[in-house]
Amino acid sequence: QVQLVESGGGLVQGGGSLRLSCAASGSIFSIRAMTWYRQAPGKQRELVAAITSGGSTNYADSVKGRFTISRDNAKNTIYLQMNSLKPEDTAVYYCAANSIAGTTIWGQGTRVTVSS
Repeated sequence: QVQLVESGGGLVQGGGSLRLSCAASGSIFSIRAMTWYRQAPGKQRELVAAITSGGSTNYADSVKGRFTISRDNAKNTIYLQMNSLKPEDTAVYYCAANSIAGTTIWGQGTRVTVSS
């Protein structure tokens, strides 16, 4: 089983930056890809960015050019660098691990609030 722990959320002014971290432990060899999702109040959870075990990345159109997903294999950690934050980026951000068996493991979430 894989365990995920997110950190790095908080309150930031519009235009500011935050970096989220997601540390994985357990059966990390079974992870095919790691993904960041977010869920704003009253909205459905949406994919923000993903990175495969091979390093390929993809992003939601709403964050392209502002957010960067990366990984540190030595630390079993992925990051989401968020720049030029907007109030509409306010949400709970979740890290997810997609296993080769087709299951998804979720972290507990970290809240990001962007003030205008």
